[in-house]
Amino acid sequence: MKSLFFIVLNFLLLHTYGQQQRPKQLRHFMQSVASPANAIQYGNNPKTGHYATVGDAKIYYEVYGKGKPLVIFHGGIFGSTYEMHQFIDSLSKKYQVIAVSTRGHGKSYLGTEAITYEQKANDVMAVINAVTKDSVIVLGFSDGGYAGYKLASMYPGTVKKLIAIGATELYPRLRNFSFDVQQAVALDSVYWKQQYNLMPEPQRLQEMFTKLGSMYNKLTLDSAFFQTIQCPTLVMAGDKDGGNPPQRVVHTAQMIPHSLVGVIPNCGHGVFLENFPAVWACVVPFLKQ
Repeated sequence: MKSLFFIVLNFLLLHTYGQQQRPKQLRHFMQSVASPANAIQYGNNPKTGHYATVGDAKIYYEVYGKGKPLVIFHGGIFGSTYEMHQFIDSLSKKYQVIAVSTRGHGKSYLGTEAITYEQKANDVMAVINAVTKDSVIVLGFSDGGYAGYKLASMYPGTVKKLIAIGATELYPRLRNFSFDVQQAVALDSVYWKQQYNLMPEPQRLQEMFTKLGSMYNKLTLDSAFFQTIQCPTLVMAGDKDGGNPPQRVVHTAQMIPHSLVGVIPNCGHGVFLENFPAVWACVVPFLKQ
C-alpha cells in the first residue's frame, strides 16, 4: 500500500509539474526573494554543462573560471547546484570551479544501485579526471560536505584542501533521516516544480529520498574515519544548526589531524545562505593559508 501511494504521488507530481514550462530563473529551496534577472543558471547552463558517465549513471557538472581547480558539492535531498551560487560567483574569479550535481539531483541520473558515499566519491573522481589532472580544493555543504570527507579519505592525493559546511560526525540513531515527497512539495512547491523540469527521471524522486535516508540512517563517521583525512580541513556550521551543534562541529574538527573550526553566530543549517559575508570571511584566509 505504501509503495502504491508513492507511485500515485509521483505520477501526480510529474503530471502537474512536468508539463509546465520551466521557470525562467532558478531558485534554491525556500528562497524568499526572486533571483536576479542576470543570475547565471548554475545547474542548468547549457553553455558550460557536461556529463560524466560513471557505472550506471550520468553525472552532470559545470565548469566556471580559470586557475587552480576547486570542486563544489551542494546539499542533499533539498539541495541544488544553484544554492551554491554565491560561492561559484566569488570563487570563479580566481579558481576553475567544478560544480557537480550529485546523483538524483538536478540534471544528474540516479542510477540503479544503492547510494553510498564511496559511490559519490567515485562519481566526483570521474568528473575531476574529465576536467583536470591537477589536485583539487573541495567545498561541500551538508551531504556535499560528507561527500567531500569521503573523497579526501579515499583519494588523499587528489584533495589538497577541504571545506565542509554543516557536516559533522554521524552514528546510527543519532538522527532520524526520513524524507517524503509530499511533505517536501508542501514546503516549497515552486522549487519542486523547477526541479521536476530539470530532473531526467522525476518519477524516481521518492526513490532517491528513500535511498539517501537509508544510507544516512546506517552511516557511521567516527574518529577512525576522520583520522584518515590528512588534508587541511575547515569544518563550519551555524551555531543554530540543529543537526550540527557547535559542540559536534568542534569535536568533528578535533578528530581530523589538520583542521580549523568556523562557527557562525545566529545562523542555521543553510549558514552561507543566511550570512554569506561571514562564511566568506572564514573561507578566504583558509584558502590563502
